[in-house]
Amino acid sequence: MNHYLLSILLGIVEGLTEFLPVSSTAHLRLTESLLGIDLSNGFWKMYSIVIQLGAILCLPIYFRARIGKFVATLPQVLIACACTAGPAFLLTKVIGKHLESLVIMGWSLLIGGIVMWIVDALFGAPRAVGRHQIERVEETSLPQAIWIGICQIASAVFPGTSRSMSTIAAGQVAGMSRTAALEFSFFLSMPTMIAATGYDLLRTFHPKHGAEALGRMPIDGHEWTVLLIGFVISFIVALGVVAWFMNWVRQRGFAPFAIYRIIVGIAVLVWVMKG
Repeated sequence: MNHYLLSILLGIVEGLTEFLPVSSTAHLRLTESLLGIDLSNGFWKMYSIVIQLGAILCLPIYFRARIGKFVATLPQVLIACACTAGPAFLLTKVIGKHLESLVIMGWSLLIGGIVMWIVDALFGAPRAVGRHQIERVEETSLPQAIWIGICQIASAVFPGTSRSMSTIAAGQVAGMSRTAALEFSFFLSMPTMIAATGYDLLRTFHPKHGAEALGRMPIDGHEWTVLLIGFVISFIVALGVVAWFMNWVRQRGFAPFAIYRIIVGIAVLVWVMKG
């Protein structure tokens, strides 16, 4: 496939799945595998990192009118980040071992879908007075932030779990409404993913002594163009997805995404077993 068309396709996949609770990592890896991309290629590893950053950068644009409220929630967000980042850093070798495993991704998609479906059914709809203690993200408490950060570790260790799924489900269990849990997931993703992407870039430019670089930067105009296309496409698509997803969640729940995860997870496991 033409590299420019390939970049458009991968940018769309990243933009569509980064903020939906379906795991962008799994979808990007599955797409790359289906298209026959060499996952050990340094350029494509770097490409995956950069287009993820493109998707993440849409959040400050979308929430620009609410940055003040985000600042008010910043301490809780940073605490949640710390609860995730510390254990995730210590488990770096485990994460690297699982990163390309389609089996792990399949099981993570399947189990995560079941968990999300159950949690949304039990805690999603306001069936009783006082069921939702938190309707606004800025009211998130310190214990809730710690709980969400701990639950998010699963998404760092097991690709396919989905950072947003972990955050949303944990928030709902902790007493947050669907909208509040989703917004906290968005706010939490800004520092979390920018820091994670920055760390990956650092590992590329300055690998640890004796360690292999995570990826490599483009070496010619063609590769720079391919990278730029993916970055821009993922940004534009992700911006549209965030706006749509916010409106969807206000009126409906997460069950369709849970069902989708279960179907894709089963399909991936069947595909791997037959392969």
